[in-house]
Amino acid sequence: MTRTEVEDLLFHEAELLDTWQLHEWLTLFTEDGCYYVPSTDLPRTASADDSLFYIADDPVRLRERVVRLMKKTAHAEYPRSRTRHLVGNVRILDANAEEVRVAAAFITYRMKFGSNDAFVGSTHYRLRRIEGQLRIVEKRCFLDLEALRPHGRVSILL
Repeated sequence: MTRTEVEDLLFHEAELLDTWQLHEWLTLFTEDGCYYVPSTDLPRTASADDSLFYIADDPVRLRERVVRLMKKTAHAEYPRSRTRHLVGNVRILDANAEEVRVAAAFITYRMKFGSNDAFVGSTHYRLRRIEGQLRIVEKRCFLDLEALRPHGRVSILL
């Protein structure tokens, strides 16, 4: 796997999120794929099994999150926020025959009702090639924010 392949996947993921193509975004994950956003006061090695995470989605919860966000009854995101996901500083941390571990910096801007929020941090991915395509096994977003202000929640996908 090359960094160019990895970057293409991450840039495609950002585009799908910005255009609210969330069902297509789900297809980027493996069947056992997970999505995590630990709280800002936890060490990077924290586990969702014994620590409080903002988001700790296994495959079932991840699918349910997408279905919920796409409904008009998702009050936090209806009407939908406008977002812009910027990805940079992509680095391959480790690779073996099965998987590759990747780190990237991100800024996700969220605009809604005249308010602009910026979520800044780094994302660590575990990627696996399945049937010739890179897929996300795990996405873990580490926020650099001291607190989630002003809303105190993450209602979009980072």
